[in-house]
Amino acid sequence: MLALAGCGEKPADAPKVPPAPKATAWPMTRGGPALTGASAAPVPREPTVAWTFTAPGPVNAEAAIADGRVFIGSAKGRLHCLDAATGREIWSFETKDAVDAAPAVGGGRVYLSSNDGKLYALAADTGAVVWTFATDEKISSGATLVRNPGGPGEWVLVNGYDGTTRALDAADGRVVWSYATGNYINGAPAIVDGRFVVFGGCDAQLHVVGLADGQVLRTIDAEAYIPASIGTFGKMAFCGNYANQTVAFDVEAGTVAWKYQDRAMPFFSSPAVNERLVLIGSRDKYLHAIDRLKGEAVWKFRTGGRVEGAPILFNDAVVFGSADGRLYAAELAAGAELWRLELGEALTASPAFGANLIVVGGEIDRHPARGALLEGLARAVDPAARIRADPVEFPRRYEDPRDQEVSG
Repeated sequence: MLALAGCGEKPADAPKVPPAPKATAWPMTRGGPALTGASAAPVPREPTVAWTFTAPGPVNAEAAIADGRVFIGSAKGRLHCLDAATGREIWSFETKDAVDAAPAVGGGRVYLSSNDGKLYALAADTGAVVWTFATDEKISSGATLVRNPGGPGEWVLVNGYDGTTRALDAADGRVVWSYATGNYINGAPAIVDGRFVVFGGCDAQLHVVGLADGQVLRTIDAEAYIPASIGTFGKMAFCGNYANQTVAFDVEAGTVAWKYQDRAMPFFSSPAVNERLVLIGSRDKYLHAIDRLKGEAVWKFRTGGRVEGAPILFNDAVVFGSADGRLYAAELAAGAELWRLELGEALTASPAFGANLIVVGGEIDRHPARGALLEGLARAVDPAARIRADPVEFPRRYEDPRDQEVSG
């Protein structure tokens, strides 16, 4: 895992360093219950690695960042709680299978999903178990924390690979309601307009259920299975599918607003959304910027590998990783590159932004000849002020052989 920070000597013609932004948090997957993947902060400039944490297995999970701590899981089934300022491990907690998603942090607790089929509620300060909830299948998506819409307290919403969405009482793990789809669910539940819970999966449907009672309100055909979390804005929901499309849904009307398609490669990334753009990565090696209202292409940004992690939308730029081993920042108007950071290992995890750091996980092969030992890195990045605008080159060493069918 890497934490990125801005520092270093600036050239004389560089713009002035902007004021340091207020401390930020990323307490659950995609930054909050609407899963917009957006932050109101300006993008960090001239990033450098602030610290690196080496995990015992690949770090494919998104981080959660809250209260000066970074919480991130690994494929070895361990959750690591790190000091956001230094990357020092404070505590860790071991599950019995891989942790593939961000935990949710709130009310002094950490809610951790694991492929061992359990959701763990842990004390945020010590990692002690408060309660557990078990299912018959893995839980590979992050939990979503929401206020109880009809009373005090919080609920934990979680999708299971058993095809069921559940609302649990955050205090004790009691099931408040459940909704069964009959097929695998991919990604976390998203909250739309404070009233609807939306998600998709292998049945190729966008499911819309009432937040208050879990009753299905409608399903909307997505044409092909939905591989990741939904992004939302207002009363609209957005996702990629395996028919090589990005689809926009009007949640309240129960209709498809538009479909976007560019090349014959699927969109496996969750989108980031603001009032103007839907930004989503594809296996075609591009980040695509789509007009949120019209569904038309605005610009594309080419990388040297698949873009499967979800982007982060800042108020002036977008940041995203690629399997080519780089973390990129591009401005929003036309997609011009602001900077790129060479991290070396494939970046398939989604970055997170909190405590004024971008935190992103990856994996490295310490013995490529034997192909035996994979370790994970988590890194953090800080803000500074120089904009980088030199052209992108793509060294062959970063190319994923699985991508050779993609031209251009």
